[in-house]
Order: sequence, then C-alpha cells, then structure tokens
Amino acid sequence: MTEKIKPDPFKEYLDKVNAYLVAQDWQDVPQMAGSHFSVSPLAKGEYNLNYNLKTEHRHLVFRVNMGSQLERDDQILYEFNTLKLLENSGVTPRGYFVDNSKTLIDCGISIIEFLEGEHLDYHQDIESAAATFGRIHSVTVAEERNHLIPEKQPLSLIYNECARLLETYFDSHLADPDISDYLHKLLYWAESERKKESYFLQEPFFSIVNTEVNSGNFIVNRKKNITHLIDWEMPRWGDPSSDLCHFCSPLTTLWKSKYRFTSKDYLRFIETYKAHCPSSLLKQTLAERMHLKNPFVYLRGISWSAMGWVAYQTEYEGIRNEQTWKTLCDYLNLDFIRSLFDPFLKR
Repeated sequence: MTEKIKPDPFKEYLDKVNAYLVAQDWQDVPQMAGSHFSVSPLAKGEYNLNYNLKTEHRHLVFRVNMGSQLERDDQILYEFNTLKLLENSGVTPRGYFVDNSKTLIDCGISIIEFLEGEHLDYHQDIESAAATFGRIHSVTVAEERNHLIPEKQPLSLIYNECARLLETYFDSHLADPDISDYLHKLLYWAESERKKESYFLQEPFFSIVNTEVNSGNFIVNRKKNITHLIDWEMPRWGDPSSDLCHFCSPLTTLWKSKYRFTSKDYLRFIETYKAHCPSSLLKQTLAERMHLKNPFVYLRGISWSAMGWVAYQTEYEGIRNEQTWKTLCDYLNLDFIRSLFDPFLKR
C-alpha cells in the first residue's frame, strides 16, 4: 500500500493568505492600507505558520494559528493581547491586526511586526538577553486588562506537570531501571520540596513571563544593539524567576548549542538583569526565588525529555529530527541527570 503524502501546510495556506489579503478592507490598519504585499513562507512550528508580507518599503509577518498548546480556541487572541500589553517594552514585536472569526480563513490570524536580526548566541548575548528580561518583567498591567493565566502555586504546578510526563517513561518497557529509580527518588524529593512555595505566596511578585525562552525565540539586532523576545505562544502571569531559571538551565542552553553557564557568566547575567529591573523587592529576593525554582525548572526539562525519548521510539508520527533525537539521548543519561540533581538532593 502506498503511503499517502501529507500536503505541505505552507503551500496549502499560501493561496488562502493571498485571498484573505485581497478580501479584507485595510483602511483601519495603517500598516496595511494602500499596499500590495507579496507573500512567502517565513517559518513554521507545530502550531503556527508564519509568512513574510513584503512591499518595497515594508516587511510584516502574517501568522496563521493551527492549534494551541494551551488548548484554547482563542489562542491567537491570547498571543496578540499579550503583545499589546508589552508593546511599550520595546523588546517584543508590535501587533497590528488580529482576527479570530475563522470566516475568511479557517484559522485565527494576526499581523505583527517583522524584526531584523539573528538568533541569540549564548557566548555573546546573555547580557542583552538579561536587559530584555528586565524590560519585560517591569511592564505593569492593569488588573482589568490582565487576560493572562496566573501561576498561583508555581512549584506545585511544575510538580504536577512533571508527574504526568514521567508516567510515560515509568510505564514504558524501554525505560532504564536505574534511571527510573532515580527519577522516582527525584519526584518524591520534589513532592516534599514543593511545600516551600509558601515563600512565593508570602512574597508575591507577578509579571508577564514568557515560559519558552530558548535561544531560537530571541532575535538579536547587533547593529541597533537590541534583543527582542519574539514568540509569545504560552505567556503566563507569574514569577520572573520562571523565565530566568529556564533561560539559564543547561537543558535549555544545551538543546541547540554546546553552551553551559559558568558561575561567572551566571553572575554577569543576574547583575545585568537587576540593573534593568526597577523593583527593589525583586532585586532583594531574586537569589532566593531562583534558588527555590531552579530544581523544579530542571525537573520539568528532564521530565519532558523522558516523555519525548519514549514517544520518539513509539508513537511519534512527525518528521524525525536526528539532532533532537541525539539530544534526548544525551539528556537521558544517568550521569547527566545526576549532575543536575545530586547537588539539590544532598543539600
């Protein structure tokens, strides 16, 4: 039986995007009015298709939302409204237009700013990234405008997510018994440690957090000396330590590079962040917040990797990425896992 070849969604939606551009009246959108744009594929992920919109003097991004990691029917609105909250930060894309009616095109769509630059390089951009985080986490949000999902019990939230993810590994015949034993021990430790989230309840500090801060979600413009955080699929109303710990985690930096924070680089990153964050409370308590959050962020990373390691060998139906598979195998190494968590288990 011949395997059915799935159509390329980029090609499938190209005509739909062009038809949408022709059908809409753009008089109320200054960035679009009176222009004829050429359309070409830019980048795609599991949940979104991004197209270049170009004229001789203008470059925008047409975003087609294909699904939601948050399981929301209003995913494109959730993203777009977050960009509107952040537009005065100067380090996120500006949103110009959104449509979740799914009438002229069968998906939610938005039109946002295109940003020139290249992806972040940990060896030369960590201070610029720290400044970006400082500006984002300093954005104030009026209560009536806050549509963001709150992270009220941050350690329990991560623990419960990890417990679900690790069941895939524990239940698999592929699981290494020694790794399973260690991960069970680690989960038991985390269940006890999550009680320390009382600190976050007693000293709350809420801000807009991105939650997906790998290097590919940053655009660095070296000519203008500015770094933008561009992907806002899963923002939350949470503690800034979530983004900072995730950014510094070896499970983040080693995913697509060989970089790992040194203690000197870590200190440089934190001090730069503090210099761009006006809150005296956050500056005074940041070390404790990150100290409590770090092992849980690591646990989320290794739990997701364990689930992915099993899925890649059993039920995965997408295009196999050999570099992703190699990284998952590197992470699912007992010595590597112990290097992450033994310091926390022993303290």
